[in-house]
Parts: sequence; structure tokens; C-alpha cells
Amino acid sequence: MSLNYVKIGFALTGSFCTFDKVISIIEELKQQGALITPIFSEKVQTINTRFGTATEIMNKIINICQTKSITNIVEAEPVGPKQLFDVLVVAPATGNFIAKLANGIIDETPVMCAKAVLRNQKPVVIAISTNNALGLNCKNLATLINTKNIYFVPFRQDDPVSKPNSLVAKYDLLIPTILEALSGKQIQPLLLGPRS
Repeated sequence: MSLNYVKIGFALTGSFCTFDKVISIIEELKQQGALITPIFSEKVQTINTRFGTATEIMNKIINICQTKSITNIVEAEPVGPKQLFDVLVVAPATGNFIAKLANGIIDETPVMCAKAVLRNQKPVVIAISTNNALGLNCKNLATLINTKNIYFVPFRQDDPVSKPNSLVAKYDLLIPTILEALSGKQIQPLLLGPRS
């Protein structure tokens, strides 16, 4: 399946340490002809970190996509009625995003976009990155794994000794996950073993 002219909403939530990987994937999707609309969580828009300022990161992504971004719930509201996306990607997806989507708390831009895409029975692809996935957030992860039209990028414990509750997606499987999700399939295996 080609990604040429596929309309992708690409939402970024926290987990700023993964942004370099995510930006590379956005560039690759663009090169494959995807039509990408960037979506930024409220935290991504306002927090400056050692990985870059909010403005620098957003501008870099907007320049790659060459489209207007979605930055608030009002701008996200038409996503459902106008069927703006063929697929929504949330990468990185924090524990906060996972918890809100699993519990129907629609108070942030990426969650509103996810709700809208699910309403249209289109795929939502999630690349998890959270220190709490196997802690209090485990029940929310399980809920979403069992929710129709939600697909996960395969993930693993990134540091089982120092951070036993932490899970991170294998980002080089993001595009293959999108392709499978567009065909209604969850890429397998979902749970990856330790890094070799």
C-alpha cells in the first residue's frame, strides 16, 4: 500500500526525548507523499527543554509538513465532521494521553483529534512513550489495546532494571504500523523482547 496522498494527522504529546526520531519519521512520511497535518498538545506548545524550545520544534515540523497545524480543541473540532484524516498518528503518546483517551477525558487537542477519528471509524496509531505504562497506567493501556480502530506501534521495556514500568515504542516500526492499520490490522509482534 502506498502512502501517497494519504491524509495523516500527526499528533505530538510530551516525551520530548523522542522528538528527533519522530521528526525523522515525519520527514520520511512526507517524502512518501503523505499529506500531514501536525497536531501539538498544549504541553508541546509551551514547554522548553534541553531537547529544544517549543517554538523551534513546532516550526521545524510545520516547515516539513507545509500545512497549518492544529493547536487547540476548537481547531480540532472539525476533524470529525469534515473527515480530515485517513489515519491519526500519536507519536510520542504519553501516559497522560493514554489515560485520557481510555477514560473519555477530552480536554486536550490530541485527545479531541483521536476521539474525532475514532468517531469516523478510522485508525488511530499510537507510539507509546511513558515511564508509567506498567504502573497505574497499565489498565488504560489494556483498555486501548482492546479498543476497535486503535493500533499500537510495537513496544518494549526500555530500561527494565532502572525503570521497570516504562515502555517505549520501536519508532522504526511506525510506518509499517500505519500501513497495517490502514488495512485494519495490528502489526505483530506487539510486545518486543529486550534489545539485543
